[in-house]
Amino acid sequence: MPDAARSPSVDLMSSSSTSTPTSSAAATSTDAASSATSPLEPIAVRAAAPATLPPVTAGDLTWRPATPDDAPALLTLKNEIAEADDEPFRESIGEVQDLFTPTWRTFDTDSLVGEDADGTLRAWALVDTAPGDVRTVRTFLHGGVHPSHRGRGIGRELLAWEVARGRQLLAASGKEIPARITLYAEDSAPERTVRLYERFGFAARRYYSELRRDLAQDVPEVDLDGSLRVVPFSDELDEAARLAHNDAFRDHWGSEPRSRESWAHGRSEFAPQWSFLVVDDAPDADALLADPHTDPETAAALRAGEPLVVGYELAGRYDEDFPVRGYTFGYTELLGVRRGYRGRRVAVAALAAGMQAFAADGMQYAALDVDTENPSGAHGLYASLGYEKVSGSRMYSIEL
Repeated sequence: MPDAARSPSVDLMSSSSTSTPTSSAAATSTDAASSATSPLEPIAVRAAAPATLPPVTAGDLTWRPATPDDAPALLTLKNEIAEADDEPFRESIGEVQDLFTPTWRTFDTDSLVGEDADGTLRAWALVDTAPGDVRTVRTFLHGGVHPSHRGRGIGRELLAWEVARGRQLLAASGKEIPARITLYAEDSAPERTVRLYERFGFAARRYYSELRRDLAQDVPEVDLDGSLRVVPFSDELDEAARLAHNDAFRDHWGSEPRSRESWAHGRSEFAPQWSFLVVDDAPDADALLADPHTDPETAAALRAGEPLVVGYELAGRYDEDFPVRGYTFGYTELLGVRRGYRGRRVAVAALAAGMQAFAADGMQYAALDVDTENPSGAHGLYASLGYEKVSGSRMYSIEL
């Protein structure tokens, strides 16, 4: 069982048939359309949670929950796994420390690390949840085994523990909606890993492509109409960007609303200097308030006269990846457009602003991930902007 891949930016917008990247209007608004034809059993029944967790005893390791003090050793373990498995990234200490910051994670019950006789970490596991889920309740499995300790049954036992704990967390959620146990893997993951996942009932459900664009090419200039303008990211507009994101992704497969805490989490590599927002300086507030698609939080912000972000490009800088890739790049983490503003080149303008900022700081490429299973033609749009595929990853899941 190798380290779980860095999760792709599954919230990255796809494109519609227009020239503007948007979340797919053609995509279904529910993740488990098959459940629409028959009522769901109670989540406690579907989750089939065991009363006790299976023991992890393989490999002569000592097991205990992870703690924040493990971050440096966990960083070493994760990056040595990534190197052995030829993964296209390496993590920073900030990224690993970020694992321990969310209040919704309970490491005492939802994590394990395995130490050898010398006290060196040789395996790890984390079962994560997303407490704000309203359409599909999810658990995410992360973990891995150092290559020096593979072939001893550790990965099999560790995954059994994770799946069991994931089922317990789903049952405890009490949410009577579709449920999912999820993990991610690079396309280059060892075949034995894929077979292990399949033996546990996981199937590849979504496929993601990492794309890059040579910044030596000219970046398009995009003129926006009316009262729309591109502005640099600022803390003052961060909450407005969150509301825009939740509106943009309501109809996107696999996306769930972001709370303020989850929106702010995981920003150790966030690059505000490369991030841009599109605001509407004179929105038709009456029309938006009358639109049944306008969510309550946005409606409250409009009534309060707060700024309206209608599109966004949020970027990250992953310096640890530069030597692995062999080039420097700026990474677009999130790109989106509010539903009511699609077809107005909003996302193209934000993306172009990001690319210009990457280039100004000497980056060689712009990079992003995109969900290739979305039916709205995202690859065609990004190809038209000069993006090319360089690697891929997959989401595996058990649907409940």
